[in-house]
Amino acid sequence: MKTVTLPQGTIAYREEGAGPPVVFVHGLLTNAELWRHEVPPLAAAGLRCIVPTWPLGAHDLPMRPEAALDPQGAASLIDAFLNALDLHDVTLVASDTGGAFTQILMARMPARVGRVVLVSCDALEVFFPQPFKFLPKLAWLPGAIWLIAQATRLRALHRLPIVFGFVTKRPIPAAIADSYLTPMRRSRAIRRDLGKVLRGIHRRHTLAAFDRLKDFDRPVLLIWAREERLFPLSLAHRLAERLPDARLETVTDSYTLITEDRPGVVADLVGKFVLPD
Repeated sequence: MKTVTLPQGTIAYREEGAGPPVVFVHGLLTNAELWRHEVPPLAAAGLRCIVPTWPLGAHDLPMRPEAALDPQGAASLIDAFLNALDLHDVTLVASDTGGAFTQILMARMPARVGRVVLVSCDALEVFFPQPFKFLPKLAWLPGAIWLIAQATRLRALHRLPIVFGFVTKRPIPAAIADSYLTPMRRSRAIRRDLGKVLRGIHRRHTLAAFDRLKDFDRPVLLIWAREERLFPLSLAHRLAERLPDARLETVTDSYTLITEDRPGVVADLVGKFVLPD
């Protein structure tokens, strides 16, 4: 693992391969492990894969207490990371909540971005999707995030819709699930960061970004699960219609986290998108 210190705090990341840069953006309560099946083939194909763990509740390095982690703050954090590593013409690959933050970046600070891949993610009025809409309000209650974190100790609960049941068709391997859920159980500072993220979630951010996406003229690939239970396929079609240069690929036999349900499929599509024959 490498680290880079930003104004908001220190971000840990992995790097593999050499070539055009690809930066990955996971969603809430996942981390760099989400991309574990996608990075090796992309690195082997000639891409520089940079895989941060963002401060979305499954991170080990807490941000500074004053760090802004609302959606605008999260987008600014991604931009600060690209600046710190002096990356240009970057391909961003974003999933789930990370896709919402990436859309905000596309709308407000796209200078370093060359192309984008959005994988089944929050968009427009769906931020959060229905099963998770209660979380921003719950996050204002003292002790609520601690209770949620401790409840995840019970593996039997992991397949419930409010944990992983609606984002993966198949159980996530225990070691990976632990890497996603353990940090918020162990650290008050991590729960503080997670609370900031949750309390800032609101559809006004993604709706405002959507209004500006008509001006994002770089290539965009949308990869969407056909059996999506959280983010209707109609969202992908609306994004594709809004963006000047976008196309949509659908994936069978998967829910939201395609990289967990269909390992390697995202890598194959991203490779063809970034390094066409």
